[in-house]
Amino acid sequence: MESLLAVLSSINSFVWGPFLLIPLLLLTGLYLTIRLRGLQFRVLGHAFWLAFVKRSEKGNVPGDVSHYQALATALAATVGVGNIAGVATAIGIGGPGALFWMWMTGLLGMATKYSEALLGVKYRVTDAKGEQSGGPMYYLTHGVGGWFGKTLGIAFAIFGVLASFGIGNMVQSNTAAHQLYDTWGISPVVSGLCLALVTAVVIIGGIKSIGRFAAAVVPLMIVLYIACIIVVLVAFADRLPAAIALIFTDAFSGSAAAGGFLGSSIILAVQMGVARGIFSNESGLGTGAIAAAAAKTDKPVRQAMVSMTQTFLDTLVVVTFTALAIIVTGAWMQEGLKGAPMTAWALEQGMGGGWGLYTVAISVMVYAFTTILGWSYYGERCMERLLGRVAVMPYRLIFSVMVFVGAVTSLEVVWTFSDIANGLMALPNLIGLLLLSGIVVKETRDYMSRKDWKDAD
Repeated sequence: MESLLAVLSSINSFVWGPFLLIPLLLLTGLYLTIRLRGLQFRVLGHAFWLAFVKRSEKGNVPGDVSHYQALATALAATVGVGNIAGVATAIGIGGPGALFWMWMTGLLGMATKYSEALLGVKYRVTDAKGEQSGGPMYYLTHGVGGWFGKTLGIAFAIFGVLASFGIGNMVQSNTAAHQLYDTWGISPVVSGLCLALVTAVVIIGGIKSIGRFAAAVVPLMIVLYIACIIVVLVAFADRLPAAIALIFTDAFSGSAAAGGFLGSSIILAVQMGVARGIFSNESGLGTGAIAAAAAKTDKPVRQAMVSMTQTFLDTLVVVTFTALAIIVTGAWMQEGLKGAPMTAWALEQGMGGGWGLYTVAISVMVYAFTTILGWSYYGERCMERLLGRVAVMPYRLIFSVMVFVGAVTSLEVVWTFSDIANGLMALPNLIGLLLLSGIVVKETRDYMSRKDWKDAD
């Protein structure tokens, strides 16, 4: 097992190292931002209006869920353990400067997410049950075309299924189960069984069931979590200006993280910021396009604008609040703290009475569960692309069982393998985005060429 872990760790270091995915992700986001003329900044306000005010299309248009439900499903999958444990890991290893690179990943990633969602809707297909199915496995196959596009599409689907069982399932249930055990002594067997049963109840109903659940739960869980963080920031308000200054200086100078026990160079800050940023918002992975493809719309640009707000909310809001709490309280410099316990310690400094620990425990549980739901849909769409509609129900059942397995199993190898699968999902997707960027630009210009396009929405 140790030798296998060593091999996987080496592969993971290469995939997420400074010479492959990190520059490719950032440069793709920058390239799309330039080609779209900073669209994510120009239309962000209108995008939020579409997502949270208008919420759905008028008339009989193709799709399975509303704009808002598609967005909520994507948020369910991304606002998860990475926003609590992943942020703490990034800052604990890479220093406060890692947050700056998370911001860069998020800001550029909004253009990437927009492009993914647009292509996801444009190239979606109707499956045997009459549901919309889309994502990189379809726009790579039909948009890029030929044997190369088909190969990229199949590769994405394979890695998507593998990642859904890893980072989207077992890792989540394992983290939640251990958090509940550490906080209240609940056996992982009990929590794993409950998680598996509730997962099965929700996902067997398909995207409509997942969409309804996500639409109801996701906004509430985000608002309550941020409210708790605000309590901490108010308590340490005098440290906030210095913390913000440290984020910018540390991004380009590096610092000694974890109380000086682990040196943090600029490269390490960039690497941790980008890797954990992508882990959190998934811009570049292509998963957001799968949720977008289910939306009721006949205008790909419209859903693309809605979808890019997911990256903003995840990284520029939830991640930022968590990181600021960790920095202002000095949690990142406490020896022996890492992951979710670091975030819990930070919240406890501002809330006291054990409330910080309870807040993190409940948040981890809810975030992990919603992530499991979102990723179950991603995985089943990838499975359908590989084996057809007949494979969907068996996948849902096996997926539910693996939730329990993840809760009661040691997952050090699974964590590393999941990171690799995420990276291998991103590679074919990023290649496809670059090849299809001309179509994204054309669709966007055609849609926005009308002077009244905002009024028409």
